[in-house]
Amino acid sequence: MRILIAPDKFKGSLTAIEAAAAIAEGALRVYPDAETVQFPIADGGEGTLEAAVAAGYEERLNAVVGPILAPIGAAWALRLDAFGGGTAVIETAQASGLAHMEPTPANALRAHSYGCGQLIAAALDAGATEIVLGVGGSAMSDGGSGALRALGLKPLDAAGNVVPLGGGSLADVASVDVSGLDPRLAAVKFRIAVDVQNPLFGSDGAAHVFGPQKGADEDAVQLLDAGLRNWASVLRQATGRDVNVPGAGAAGGFPASFLAFSNAALEGGFELVAGLTGLGEKLAQADLVITGEGSLDSQSLTGKAPIALADAARDLGIPVIVVAGRILVTPEDLAQHGVVAAAQLLDLAGSPDDAVANAAKYLAWATSQVLEGA
Repeated sequence: MRILIAPDKFKGSLTAIEAAAAIAEGALRVYPDAETVQFPIADGGEGTLEAAVAAGYEERLNAVVGPILAPIGAAWALRLDAFGGGTAVIETAQASGLAHMEPTPANALRAHSYGCGQLIAAALDAGATEIVLGVGGSAMSDGGSGALRALGLKPLDAAGNVVPLGGGSLADVASVDVSGLDPRLAAVKFRIAVDVQNPLFGSDGAAHVFGPQKGADEDAVQLLDAGLRNWASVLRQATGRDVNVPGAGAAGGFPASFLAFSNAALEGGFELVAGLTGLGEKLAQADLVITGEGSLDSQSLTGKAPIALADAARDLGIPVIVVAGRILVTPEDLAQHGVVAAAQLLDLAGSPDDAVANAAKYLAWATSQVLEGA
């Protein structure tokens, strides 16, 4: 039996690689002669870099400016090809993530994506001709303006002064000076992994929907939304492109600046990462798939990595088993996606805290139990 073990991360307890190892341990207790392939997956958010490195991309580390100016180390990945180019994988969360910032109203206005632009510059310096951007877990609501600042763009106010970094300053931008913008942006292909359809601004836009998660109170949300609305207007004046499109509101509007100034495309996160890592080839060789994540809920059913993988396996006639920290959907919901059995760690652990603290142990145990009963 060939078992493809392809979980997403168990947020707060296990990385996808750690989860795959625990699932493999449990599977081999039941099927000791099985061939197991551990293949961490992601849907374009946090964990995308880890999945790329596990698939053979070279991990690199750069010192960058964090989302509120403190210097941090940020990882990214690169795979060079035989034709003088290569693909880089960058997560906005590495350089400009919420984990690097206390979510307060003041910080929500100050946070920026400058460090992400520094990673893009490093990728261009290394020879990347294609850059994949995973945009989950971001701290900023700056429309990607900080990243472009790191690449040479100057947003100016009405008096011709460069405005401060951060989404809170975007309402003051009157024009942009593109004379110093890195010319390599015009040649590189950007593939931006997004799994939301929110526009850049408005009631469903980046500030209103995601700003509160980043510390923004009502006043800050209004300032950020006004800034993103103005930024879209400035970008249209500069490039002729309308960036207020579905998906542009991801990661605080980060895609907007690249839709304006580069050859960028928004793509579904799971499909992008699957193609990047060669998941389809591994799936085609499998007799059984085991996947999972920390919390399997209604959002998971809208295209998150484990259910997207289950759908792909179902279409190939391959049975799927799900093991998750908690499962908040019904067996009937899962069956529609080809899932034949499922188990949650909460049924084995003494408490939610116990499940998180000892996730690897319970994950191996739950995998064994569900395989014995499947």
